[in-house]
Amino acid sequence: MATYIDALSALADPTRRAIFECLADGPKAVGQLAEGLPVSRPAVSQHLRVLKEAGLVVDRAVGTRRLYQLNPAGLGTLRAWLDRFWDQALAAFAAAAESESESEQADD
Repeated sequence: MATYIDALSALADPTRRAIFECLADGPKAVGQLAEGLPVSRPAVSQHLRVLKEAGLVVDRAVGTRRLYQLNPAGLGTLRAWLDRFWDQALAAFAAAAESESESEQADD
């Protein structure tokens, strides 16, 4: 099972990030992805393999082509990890705001 570390490592490459962002618009074949990138179709396929191994992308056969799309489960793993930091940041902000409010009330 892929982890958030796998996802972050896969997205560290700018070409893979570009592919990932392109797939946010919907499923695409390798050829469609390669059209907008400065790399060859075989290179796009290799990047897709890394994204797939990281759990960020899934593929399915449609006729003679394979369509790639974002994997909601893989995105969920990454989001859960990021949400942990968001929750901690919100809690720290709330505590700081409450402390400041109490300090201002004590000064009055």
